[in-house]
Amino acid sequence: MATREEVTKLAALARVRVKETELDTFTSEFDSILAYIGQLEKLDLPQGRRGEKPALRNVMREDGEPHAAGAYTKKLVAQFRAREGDALSVKQIISHE
Repeated sequence: MATREEVTKLAALARVRVKETELDTFTSEFDSILAYIGQLEKLDLPQGRRGEKPALRNVMREDGEPHAAGAYTKKLVAQFRAREGDALSVKQIISHE
């Protein structure tokens, strides 16, 4: 079972703020989240030519002409209602109920 300290460290690495009052809830849900993700190990992927699993690869697009750094920053920041220091604050979309 995950500990409060492990969840706190993980939240810090992910740069997610977890209130002290929410910590127990996240800690109890952590193991069920890992078990759900662990189901990926049970997937039966198609076999390659010699019986081994095929190598997975990313398909990337060609890079075009990049825009200048910061060209859209002011336009994007203007669309956010709230800021917390240098971070833009967004509406919470995940519920823990």
